[in-house]
Amino acid sequence: MIKVFYGDDRQRAQQEIAGFLGTKDYEIIEGADLTAADFPSIFLGNSLFSKKRAILIRDLTTNKPAYEKLSEYLNTPHDIAILELKLDKRSAIYKSLKDQIEFKEFTLPKNPNFNLVFDIYRTAKHDGKKAVKMLEKIQSEEDPIMFCGLLISQALKDFKARQGTKEKRALAELSKLDLDLKSTSLPSWLLVQSFLLRLSSL
Repeated sequence: MIKVFYGDDRQRAQQEIAGFLGTKDYEIIEGADLTAADFPSIFLGNSLFSKKRAILIRDLTTNKPAYEKLSEYLNTPHDIAILELKLDKRSAIYKSLKDQIEFKEFTLPKNPNFNLVFDIYRTAKHDGKKAVKMLEKIQSEEDPIMFCGLLISQALKDFKARQGTKEKRALAELSKLDLDLKSTSLPSWLLVQSFLLRLSSL
């Protein structure tokens, strides 16, 4: 039996895979390294210890020539889990497989403060003190490193739209902030607030 587990909640996906495969001692194969010639031994071959194998294949869809061969091995006697971060549901391969094998999606819950993070960044570009006050309302619910990552994604959008000096400086400062958050002993949110206060004067 083949099942595909996909989505950004890798922890839940791994728990489901362990339940499906019924053991923690399953074989792990990197899908990116496979060739079509490997498929018969993986999907049809027996091991020395058991006729039925438990196998996890990671990131098979990144290897399109190998992924296209999957439909030829749906009658495998083994339990095979395929773990993917993303899945293109528009692809012909997915459409041909979706009614023949089980696909299970695991997504992380959406951050309710997601859009507010970008509002904070936009506000900080002209009013750092107001941005800090906005941040104080949500920082107990956020992780400072993840928050910094969202700030960086917004700064990159700004830079793509207008590659000016201010946009370049903002990215440089955010790069430094990201490094400081991961290496310094200073309070993380204090570092973030300091960046927000400086942003309007960059």
